[in-house]
Amino acid sequence: MAPYPSPIWLLRHLPVCSGKREGATAYVKDEKTAYICEDGKWISDDETDGDDSSSSVKPGSSSSSVKPGSSSSKKDDPMSSSSVVSSSSEKSSSSVNSSSSIESSSSSSVTLSDVEGSSSSAINVESSSSSRGLFDMTKDEFLNPEITYGTMTDARDNKTYKTVKIGDQVWMAENLNYADSTKTPSLKGNSWCYDNKTENCDVVGRLYTWAAAIDSVALANDADNPQTCGYGKTCTLPTVVQGVCPEGWHLPSYDEWQTLFTAVGGSSKAGTALKSQTGWKSQTGDAADRDAYGFSALPAGDRDGSGHFYDAVSSAYFWSASESGSSYAYSVRLRYSNEGASMDGGYKSYGNSVRCLQDFN
Repeated sequence: MAPYPSPIWLLRHLPVCSGKREGATAYVKDEKTAYICEDGKWISDDETDGDDSSSSVKPGSSSSSVKPGSSSSKKDDPMSSSSVVSSSSEKSSSSVNSSSSIESSSSSSVTLSDVEGSSSSAINVESSSSSRGLFDMTKDEFLNPEITYGTMTDARDNKTYKTVKIGDQVWMAENLNYADSTKTPSLKGNSWCYDNKTENCDVVGRLYTWAAAIDSVALANDADNPQTCGYGKTCTLPTVVQGVCPEGWHLPSYDEWQTLFTAVGGSSKAGTALKSQTGWKSQTGDAADRDAYGFSALPAGDRDGSGHFYDAVSSAYFWSASESGSSYAYSVRLRYSNEGASMDGGYKSYGNSVRCLQDFN
């Protein structure tokens, strides 16, 4: 039997053995071993005569699957010394353009090629834990290449966003990045880019206080139902709160987030189902279940009321339009180490991400 990398290594560094990769070959240079993608698992080349032995790795199989983040595989330092060298015409799991070349000080590598043979041009694709971090990527690299996305344009600033239908809901598949405080005065002093770096907003969107997310100024100036909302205040919000979202879209309520969780298998599985496949400190659940619906939640972190930024690469926080007290509003939390998703009261003065939901027609 040929030597092979540990199941943990393969789960973290090989792309998912999906239908599109059926028949592709991955060669582990340092191990001098080839693996073929067959029936959803990577099989050692010298085991393809029908012996489905331990030299094959299938995410989720009881004999070899190890969930990244479990006690047997979780590491405090997610930095890895390995890289994947890909010559396949298909995008890898980290979606690096085929024209790019990234230096990596790896001690082990894999060459992934089509069945016909290796290509003359290869790219080094670093794992999510490499020196090419969250803010070094482009926002499109976090999308699931297996999903067909829609597109919408925010007429206020002409920014475009990918959209995705999950169940009966249509969501933005990217975090909102709208910043015009002249058109929307609620944003003045109430939205930020992570670490106050403008370029970070281009990757993970902006972080908004709850008052900015619900557009508290617009609510206060509403002729029919003026409301004073924000930190230290309680108010009676309309059924649908457009908030900072574009026309035809709105800030999702607590119940609408719960509807999303139900559509992806329940809150206990929603973390794995909604988190992007790349960018996180580590991953949970089976590889085939990650970002299965194309929501592609990014670990954008948050900003506290004192101006400190936390949890990039570790957590995602999304506002809802629902209060949980004068100082709190419900927010969704996704954590790198948790398969589930939670909704808790978050300080209204904190900066969280915003995902907009299309109005129901």
